[in-house]
Amino acid sequence: MSASDRLAGRLTEISGSVVRAETSVSVALGEVAHIGEEGLLGEVIALAGPTLTAQVYEETAGLAPGAPLYVTGTPLQVELGPGLLGSVFDGVQRPLERLAVSQGDFLGRGQRAEALDRARLWEFEPRVPAGADVGPGTVLGVVPETLALEHRVLVPPHLAGRVQDIVAAGPRRVADVVARIVTAEGAQVALSLFHTWRVRAPRPCAERLPAAMPMITGQRVLDIFFPLPRGAAAGMPGGFGTGKTITQHQLCKWMEADVIVFVGCGERGNEMTRVLRELPELHDPRTGRPLAERTILIANTSNMPVAAREASIYTGVTIAEYYRDMGYHVALLADSTSRWAEALREISGRLEEMPAEESYPPYLSSRLASFYERAGRARTPAGTEGSVTIISAISPPGGDLTEPVTRHSQRFTRCFWTLDKELAEARVFPAVSIRDSYSEVPEELEQWWQHQVAPEWTELRHQALAVLQEAKHIEGMARLVGSESLPERQRFLLRMGSLFEEAFLRQSAFDPTDAYCAPSKQVRLLRLLLRFRDRGVRAIGNGVSARSLAQLPVVVMLERAKSSIGPDEMARFDELESVLDQQCDELESQLGGRAEDVPSPPPPNPSP
Repeated sequence: MSASDRLAGRLTEISGSVVRAETSVSVALGEVAHIGEEGLLGEVIALAGPTLTAQVYEETAGLAPGAPLYVTGTPLQVELGPGLLGSVFDGVQRPLERLAVSQGDFLGRGQRAEALDRARLWEFEPRVPAGADVGPGTVLGVVPETLALEHRVLVPPHLAGRVQDIVAAGPRRVADVVARIVTAEGAQVALSLFHTWRVRAPRPCAERLPAAMPMITGQRVLDIFFPLPRGAAAGMPGGFGTGKTITQHQLCKWMEADVIVFVGCGERGNEMTRVLRELPELHDPRTGRPLAERTILIANTSNMPVAAREASIYTGVTIAEYYRDMGYHVALLADSTSRWAEALREISGRLEEMPAEESYPPYLSSRLASFYERAGRARTPAGTEGSVTIISAISPPGGDLTEPVTRHSQRFTRCFWTLDKELAEARVFPAVSIRDSYSEVPEELEQWWQHQVAPEWTELRHQALAVLQEAKHIEGMARLVGSESLPERQRFLLRMGSLFEEAFLRQSAFDPTDAYCAPSKQVRLLRLLLRFRDRGVRAIGNGVSARSLAQLPVVVMLERAKSSIGPDEMARFDELESVLDQQCDELESQLGGRAEDVPSPPPPNPSP
């Protein structure tokens, strides 16, 4: 607690993380509170006459009626400045690594520290001269936060004026004053390397921009079939064991994002420990440096107080918006919003609010909407372009996709990557269900793929989806009558479904060649598989059996192409296509079939 805290009252009721007190002073909704002699961190969430209700972000065991409750006069906010990258925070931005040094492995109640290290020196380089007019988001100077990213010190939102003075280049601490601005009203405002922002209030932007390009993930099933626009939101529901966390780790490593914010919201402690140990050690393929240099981790495990879990995703998205305002493209991965919704439900129950479906509070839908709405591609107040892309894992109980969190998330996301238990058990990763997933592909996104990668991208995508859907339908028939009873064409298309699964959908995170698949390679591989489909259907019409087609040596080469052909060996796809045509021609000739010329798809459009 600080000297500015004032006594607001004394506790009259304690119900888990929710406490009530009688107060006779003026208190604002959303104001930060300190509860008890230990100064437990909390937030005022309801005011009813003289009764104040607060949620506590720490364990409340041992609190008793009569304990004091202090208010700070400020809302729940985060510190935004150099030192965020590579750090690990809890749901209310307490620096866990620095607190572990002073407190040990178990954090005591009421313990806190500044989110940004006040003692660390940063090399500040000014970018505006004294006397310059500046507005919200103007870059005052830069700091090399990590070797992978330049930190741009911004004028806070809602502040404009003229620079009265600015310090020279040199080492500065985050709390040192680096500039003074005189506003139009004549007020003088001192600016340091950091500022604060309320976590529940979206940071303003100058303009919301439409989706114009995809967020490339390097995962074929996502980029081709269910592409995510940069600045959009995606939901990723899946039951236990379907690979949600592993898929998010892959996205952290390979997504085309400048900054990664990973929020572990209510996940099991052992899973979060694994993330904290392994994620910072991953090699960053974009920079050649450790991935931690452009990653921020927010850890709030299932055994931590539920109120802090509820605040964690707001802390994460506020930090993401801050880097967006610098002109960076940020990916926020939340694992998972189901645990966040469960925290809402528990707090709502303790507040004795009227429950809605499955005991969730009636405002669950609006809270989810306000969170997903903070994703977006935007023009910053300084005129640069940045984006926040949200990917939210959802853990529906028992894999039930009709439960409220999953159903409401579908309404507010443009992409839905449903993970399938059967695919995961068959070791098909990412275990994304073709049947239950969807993506709204705007015209601008199709134009990007057609102009930058392949003009026939849309047609290839539709053909591949049709092949997979038909193979799934035939598989259902084969279970009833047996595959040997099917006509030759259907037996071949059933085999094509298996080939697509092995050669395209399954992607190994441990294969150095296959872990990431560039868009150009994705299209070439897809075109090659569809070429085999066309040649096979034509050959069957000329009397060739499905078994003979499946036994062609080129089939094994198609299955291995994803790993055997590197990103700089695109010409080998042309060679493989020639081998495919040659073997199909020979097979038709041997069986007396009439080999007809099958036109090749048009060549890929070179990138401008």
